[in-house]
Amino acid sequence: MIQLITSLGLIGLALDFENAPKSAENFQQYCADGFYADTVFHRVIDGFMIQGGGMRADMVEKKPTRAPIQNEADNGRKNVRGTLAMARTSDPHSASSQFFINVSDNGFLDHRSKDANGWGYAVFGEVVAGMDVVDAIKAVKTGNRGMHQNVPLEPVRIKECRIVADAKPSPKPKPKSNQETDKKAKKKTD
Repeated sequence: MIQLITSLGLIGLALDFENAPKSAENFQQYCADGFYADTVFHRVIDGFMIQGGGMRADMVEKKPTRAPIQNEADNGRKNVRGTLAMARTSDPHSASSQFFINVSDNGFLDHRSKDANGWGYAVFGEVVAGMDVVDAIKAVKTGNRGMHQNVPLEPVRIKECRIVADAKPSPKPKPKSNQETDKKAKKKTD
């Protein structure tokens, strides 16, 4: 599990390595590298989403970021309230560090087709604790700051991103073959 420690409280996130392995690994690596510390939720739209992971409080982009990742929005996950998704530019495969948390069901962000208009936004996790904190963030007053819109008037800081348990699920044990089971049963009866 991942913990985002924000200036308004803690948000617990479960990453979906099964359906969005590249996005989940990418986010976890940025977290492990300490990249998200001292960034802010820089775009907040009540009824839509809260976006963070790339800007400092002065609205300057935090650099450097790693190379963009492949869009995994075709994984079947939907942009519903409480899900975590990759933010990107108009290029479907441009996501790097920025992410957003859906505060409403946003079906128009879901994958429809593998073209520029239909790619959608890759859901790679969900909020498992602290949805009240997400709701507090979505309710802050916002305004314009330079060329940026919907910026919280008081910065909502990400103080720290912690990996509190191995976010990647351990592999499931392989079932034993009938031959192995039969050998063990035979030894017990001998």
